[in-house]
Amino acid sequence: MTITVYGIANCDTVKKARKWLDARGVGYDFHDYKKSPPSADLLQGWVDAVGHEVLLNKRGTTFRKLSDADKADIDDAKAIRLMVDNPSMIKRPVVTGAGDLIVGFDEAEWEQRFPILP
Repeated sequence: MTITVYGIANCDTVKKARKWLDARGVGYDFHDYKKSPPSADLLQGWVDAVGHEVLLNKRGTTFRKLSDADKADIDDAKAIRLMVDNPSMIKRPVVTGAGDLIVGFDEAEWEQRFPILP
């Protein structure tokens, strides 16, 4: 299966993750949320895999700018709607094709997830 890195090209965390993969010779496709937002169906699959609490970035400015009503009572369906409407609210990067879904960049975790690499 092909590894796909989902994120925003100018995001510092995505840049670190891509640099990490490049340094280890890991091939991947990059999918930019800003150019082509993920579909609700794709997001549903991710939410099913890790939960909306992991996937929805509540620390970013986009989330903080939401109305109190939008921030309240978030369930899976509401989280997916928010992420479809505001792709920058999806934690970055999201990586598919490397086993279980990976959300975020933690070098120690990635070292374990890609053990065949030097």
